[in-house]
Amino acid sequence: MLKEAKGVNGQLELYEHKVIIRRKGKLALLTQGLKGDKEILISQISSIQFKKPRKTNGYIQFAFLGGLEAKRGIFQATEDENTVVFSKARQHDFEVIKSMIEEKMMEQQGLRTSIPNSKPVTDYDELEKLAELKDKGIITEDEFQAKKKQILGL
Repeated sequence: MLKEAKGVNGQLELYEHKVIIRRKGKLALLTQGLKGDKEILISQISSIQFKKPRKTNGYIQFAFLGGLEAKRGIFQATEDENTVVFSKARQHDFEVIKSMIEEKMMEQQGLRTSIPNSKPVTDYDELEKLAELKDKGIITEDEFQAKKKQILGL
């Protein structure tokens, strides 16, 4: 497992090529019943909807080509099997995992490799993107430094 984020109605686990939504807790039982875990191949995800918590909880929702995800906000999202609801206290974990999933989606689509008639992604580009994520509070200083060392081979 690369990363996990615990939500109100379940938890989200990120692996190299898939995401698993595990349903745990009382709210999961009330909203999802006795459904088992749901595995989603990253290559099958067409979009990610992310709502930050404000007066209500936030959520992350995965859509697929031909899928029927909930479209009417937080209350319907709590019942959607492709959605994990999270509190303000867990927002950072879900922002990080969303960013990691998007990175995996881009890798699988070949967007991180050299595309004809375009410049290749450089270490500088990677560091610049990481700095933006750190400045926005999506990743911590420690996560930034660890990834920076990895990119620079230190």
